[in-house]
Amino acid sequence: MATNSSTNIVELNEVIVAVIPWPEHGHLNQLFHIANFISSHNIPLHFISLTDRNQDLKNRVQNTSKIHFNDLLAPPLTQISEPREDFADEFAFLEFLDILGEPIYEICVEISKKAKKLVVVFDSLMTDVIKGVYAISNVECYSFHAISAFCMYSTFQQVVGEVEDGVARQVFDEMPEVGDCFGPHIFEFVQKERECNLHCGEFMNSCRELEGEYLDLLVNVRKKPLFALGPFHMLQELPESSGNRDRHECLEFLDEQDFDSVMFVSFGTTTTLSQEQVNELALGLERSNHKFIWVIREADKKMETEKCGGKDSNFELPEGFEERVEGRGMVVRNWVPQLEILGHKSTGGFLSHCGWNSCMESVSMGVPIATWPIQVDQPYNVVFVTNVLKFGIPVRSWARREELVTATTIEKAVRTLMGTPEGEEIRQRAIELSNKIKNSVSHGGIAQKERESFISCITK
Repeated sequence: MATNSSTNIVELNEVIVAVIPWPEHGHLNQLFHIANFISSHNIPLHFISLTDRNQDLKNRVQNTSKIHFNDLLAPPLTQISEPREDFADEFAFLEFLDILGEPIYEICVEISKKAKKLVVVFDSLMTDVIKGVYAISNVECYSFHAISAFCMYSTFQQVVGEVEDGVARQVFDEMPEVGDCFGPHIFEFVQKERECNLHCGEFMNSCRELEGEYLDLLVNVRKKPLFALGPFHMLQELPESSGNRDRHECLEFLDEQDFDSVMFVSFGTTTTLSQEQVNELALGLERSNHKFIWVIREADKKMETEKCGGKDSNFELPEGFEERVEGRGMVVRNWVPQLEILGHKSTGGFLSHCGWNSCMESVSMGVPIATWPIQVDQPYNVVFVTNVLKFGIPVRSWARREELVTATTIEKAVRTLMGTPEGEEIRQRAIELSNKIKNSVSHGGIAQKERESFISCITK
């Protein structure tokens, strides 16, 4: 247990914050937004993550002078004795991260000696990894949940069985099975997370205009303060490094298109599609006769190759596809500025896997979603987007997830969203929600007040 000498207490910082992300980019980027937000209030901040993740952030962001990066060396895979292949990817990674528990604890002990109070902000997936930190005498901990309040409450009621009266039960009746989405060990994880109940509060990339009912239900069940600080990308703009200032070609393409005329197609950083599915998607986009930007990452090919035992999977677009859609469709094989694309006046729809970050970005920009869930929390987000908030239409049904999504289905979805009265009604709903969010984060708005309350809570 770390202690501070009372004779030196006047020389200490009042508060230092240590941020400990789960080092998958979708999670890490969210907590980096929070780190920047906290440090903008002149609070000393340490960002504790794997060396390569820290270096990537420093390369991408122009000014990180207010943040101190603490590097963790990735442990060799040989230290993992019994990999559990039945975990979803993120839960399998937890065993890998367990090895980091001791160095994280040691870093936090050293930081705690410089402050009256050390506030540890951590991703909830790191709950078991950072459990030793609770033993430090001047520590307060706040847990970040990377999923929606709707998904968290829905899974919680399935695993634990605690559901409040008054909830729209017909919505929950349509919910997917939690074990099918997260893997069977979600039950073990939720139980561990409940048992480690020493943190002072929780926060999410959410806002009360979208999820007020479910945020309140979570507080009633979990008995912890819960802050809705989202949308995180609206906390403050992160200045890009000088090497990334050139305008992306996607934006040049969008500049030349009509208002709300382009479908943006992207499945995030961790999703891969089979060659057969890529062929159907290409054909569906081509047949739709609507304009599109389709992001295919090189990582997709690598993942598909690994699934084929290391042999070349010949993962490629159908022959002549790019030539046939030239001028109408654009295929990109690297990073794209998703927020800028969604915020462009020519973007009228988003064909998405429905990761929660993408859902928040899309609705905040007033862009409707054609939903295609792949894994984990995404099937829950689809129910929320299509059945509760009603700013999306389904492309792939989770119940039929093992089936190929045909070109005909894709074509129909694109045509519906981009060129029918039904699609326009959904788009207007997205715009209404976007306006509510923008008002919320403005001066005096409910989200602005909640953010101020969070800063007050960690610094009091």
